[in-house]
Amino acid sequence: MDVKTARQISFFVRWGSTAAVAIIILLPLYWIFISSIIPKGSLFKTPIDYFPNDITFHNYKDLFVQLGIGEMAINTLIITGFSLIASIIFGTAAAYGFARYDYSKGVSWGYKLLLFSALIPPVITARPLYDFMKSVHLIDTYLGLTILYTSSLLPFSVLILYNFVKQIPASLEEAAQVDGANYLQVLFKIYFPLMKPAIATISIINFIQCLNEFFTPLFFSYKIKVLSVGITTIPRESNFEVPWDLISSMGWFITLPIILFVMIFEKNIMEGITAGGVKQ
Repeated sequence: MDVKTARQISFFVRWGSTAAVAIIILLPLYWIFISSIIPKGSLFKTPIDYFPNDITFHNYKDLFVQLGIGEMAINTLIITGFSLIASIIFGTAAAYGFARYDYSKGVSWGYKLLLFSALIPPVITARPLYDFMKSVHLIDTYLGLTILYTSSLLPFSVLILYNFVKQIPASLEEAAQVDGANYLQVLFKIYFPLMKPAIATISIINFIQCLNEFFTPLFFSYKIKVLSVGITTIPRESNFEVPWDLISSMGWFITLPIILFVMIFEKNIMEGITAGGVKQ
């Protein structure tokens, strides 16, 4: 086998495998989208029509009119937005402290305990945490849900940012302190600009986690509904018939922001994942 033939085989194997994986990943998303824009009576017809001509957006109209998905989207946006901001600010500050003062046993154990907290299933701490949140009147409030979301995001955020802070030379911080900068100025004027790729990466992952969060808003909130819980409010027409048209519409409504978010920040995500040096 000559070199040209070997390269052609390698090319077809590489791109053939890529195409196969892409089809496996994208086909379910495409099917959910098609199921959300075709009439209900066309969902289960055979043979399956993968390129339907009869398109309707009545399902999305029902989501807004009957289920109030607009209010759920606003609630989700408020809670997710403040949770992301809080996780970035507190996560960066914690990562800086843990990375720069890791020589202290107390700081080192604090970092380990924070990571260990992520291994505890939420259902174990749900009851005592509910009693505590109720005692401070944070049940069914935006502030309470934001605190709970942020606490679940911090361990992973600190883990990623900690490793990134360790790569930044301490000489940059020392030079800033010589010029009169305090700790907050060092954190926000030195570390924040250098950590943009890592911050973008955790923002994407945390955004997806917030949209997928189900147990927390279900258990700690009754009036404030978010999108992940809203799918359970879709009424069944009978005991045996599932409204797959509305479920598909709700699923695509939740998935679309994630796709757009990833597409916009794709470059920063790859830089955050592959970063191996200091950004000068």
